[in-house]
Amino acid sequence: MKNKNDTYKPDWTPKNAGEEFAVRVVKGVQKISDTKINSAKTKNHEVEDLVKGVLTNDRVLLAKTITLVESNARAHFEKAQSVLHKLLPHSGNSIRIGISGVPGAGKSTLIESLGMYLIEHGHKVAVLTIDPSSSITKGSILGDKTRMEKLSREDNCFIRPSPSGGTLGGVTRKSRETIIVCEAAGYDIILIETVGVGQSEITVRSMVDFFLLVQLAGAGDELQGIKKGVIEIADAIVVNKADGNNLQKANIARSEFANVLHYLKPVTEGWQTRAFVSSAITGQGTADIWKVMQRFVEITRASGVFEKRRTEQKIEWTFRMIEDELKDSFYNKEIIKNEIPRLKLDIEKGNILPTTAAGKLLKLFNSNSSI
Repeated sequence: MKNKNDTYKPDWTPKNAGEEFAVRVVKGVQKISDTKINSAKTKNHEVEDLVKGVLTNDRVLLAKTITLVESNARAHFEKAQSVLHKLLPHSGNSIRIGISGVPGAGKSTLIESLGMYLIEHGHKVAVLTIDPSSSITKGSILGDKTRMEKLSREDNCFIRPSPSGGTLGGVTRKSRETIIVCEAAGYDIILIETVGVGQSEITVRSMVDFFLLVQLAGAGDELQGIKKGVIEIADAIVVNKADGNNLQKANIARSEFANVLHYLKPVTEGWQTRAFVSSAITGQGTADIWKVMQRFVEITRASGVFEKRRTEQKIEWTFRMIEDELKDSFYNKEIIKNEIPRLKLDIEKGNILPTTAAGKLLKLFNSNSSI
């Protein structure tokens, strides 16, 4: 029988409501005092407060810092950069793992199984999930905290859903900064899950050490994966949901992927990509996946490939930020914002070619930019 304190009715519940409501708000395993929560919400924390909070793994201040880093507001940029500058020396000590695959492949369930296994073996796990944004409100669905129910209750796990915001492949611009913050907080395993659509896999590949591709048996993804070139960027492929009546199909799919991998050049120098089967329900394959990741880190660190990739990613990050800044500078310029509606109308009426419209905007931007 549940304790009456285990659940409570939110303030939006009708005053005399009975048991007809299907939704209940369940309190978490760790209760944070109302005073602490209200203080975190209302206090405008200084840079030193946020840095100290992250380094001591204060969950409230950790979340607040990531929110600051993710903010696109110009007023928050300098403060976020100051925080990141102080956290940078405390980062870089984790294994960054990207996990992607088609929707429905069981990525979240696999992450929960792997995360629980890692925590049981003494690791601290941060899960950064790139959540699909609402096309109307641009807000995050935040479904991963619901799917990873067990993992979200663990003290040594931090799950952060971030709305994709409509960016390429559903990967947020601030994911790299969020990784730095989580590493500084002491999380030694960073798992990054993407929505698995578009070119998100390519973007995640550019910010992680190890890339795991999750596939399903009999869903036609074998050839589709080859066409998209996703297999070529994977360090390991796992055929998920290998249980019950699907076990035989999963083993057949694993063999097919293994045959394909023999003809592809490995994405990581000195490492041969392999295919495995797993089941988040039975736990089969979870330990094997982690052993492969450990072996990968051991081999690449010994050869110098690990650090070489990290350095290349920093360089790519630098120029990606320049591209983002130029894009923001373009669209935030007042003269451009005023001209765009007029050009859109001309394009709709067929009075101007898209290429001509683009040329006009760029010329207008260049003529009103000070170098």
